[in-house]
Amino acid sequence: MSRAIVQPIGQKRLTNVAVVRLKSHGMRFEIACYKNKVLSWRSRVEKDIDEVLQSHTVYTNVSKGILAKSKDLIAAFGTDDQEKICLEILDKGELQVSGKEREVHLSSQFRDIATIVMQKTVNPQTQRPYTISMIERLMREIHFALEPSKSSKKQALELIRELEKQFPIVRAKMRLQLKVGHTLGSRLTQKLEEWSSLIEQRDASNNMLKVVCQLDPGHFRDCDALVRDLSGTLEVLAMAVQKEGDGSVDDLLDDAVVNPVSLSKHSEIVSSGPSNEDSVSVLASNLSLQESVSIVLSGKEKQKRCNTCNAEVGDALQHREHFKSDWHKHNLKRKMKQLPPLSAEDWQLDVEILDEVNDLDEYSR
Repeated sequence: MSRAIVQPIGQKRLTNVAVVRLKSHGMRFEIACYKNKVLSWRSRVEKDIDEVLQSHTVYTNVSKGILAKSKDLIAAFGTDDQEKICLEILDKGELQVSGKEREVHLSSQFRDIATIVMQKTVNPQTQRPYTISMIERLMREIHFALEPSKSSKKQALELIRELEKQFPIVRAKMRLQLKVGHTLGSRLTQKLEEWSSLIEQRDASNNMLKVVCQLDPGHFRDCDALVRDLSGTLEVLAMAVQKEGDGSVDDLLDDAVVNPVSLSKHSEIVSSGPSNEDSVSVLASNLSLQESVSIVLSGKEKQKRCNTCNAEVGDALQHREHFKSDWHKHNLKRKMKQLPPLSAEDWQLDVEILDEVNDLDEYSR
């Protein structure tokens, strides 16, 4: 009885690799890279191409080891130089990741965008920031579409504009200190009034006018240009002016004691189906109410404290999340160098002061 001879397939399967794919002229081209190196190359952190590419070869299917034909490379790229084509695919191609990896990345970026929005916005009525969970719920309400190719900051600034159209949320003002010659002070004051800025302090001494004010970030570049034109100085005291504390919870507790039916009345207003205009204004306050009510019903949970940052960081869940934050990691490095910890505001100002001007430029366009 004869048996069929099974011939091995001349195929080299590449597994456990990061694949970058580019479609051109109706054809698909792929290259095999090391994991976590593609993003480092695109951010210019990694500069050695040999540390990025597993093979200086162009494939039509990396997993099956099928090489691209020279005539197809010439038709799509105008050359069959594998090195040049690999660099072009690496820069322009789409990184292929598993579904689970993509989900983790998108979830992390979604959270980053919500954090940036929280840090840059306030409730116009209370001048307090919304919590991250509330921002995330508002993002889902407007069906926010995440774009992995865009930076988190750019998407956050675009998101703020969309949220301002539908919900009671505004960009937090900056606190600036301006110094100009006393004779030119009237021109500066006139401009600040046109920009609807809030002047907190005004001091005229030694032929100099010093003004501390809150200014909308959209006017920052114009204000900077004006102060330079007046041969003055501008100093950023705070990137975002926000009230601090947990007053919303305390206010709700006080309101429940004074007027126990206020919570049920608010719920009736929401559930009765208000008009479109009313629903927009009620939604944000309803979100705040729902979170506060859960705290009231469950009792105020003891605040956890981080000894490294010397600050209270919230409940047990927030305490765990805090240890993953860049703020905690920064203070941990300072602690190892025998340096005192920075507060959240000082750390944020220290990190964002260098690139805030670029963000404001994007926002003012």
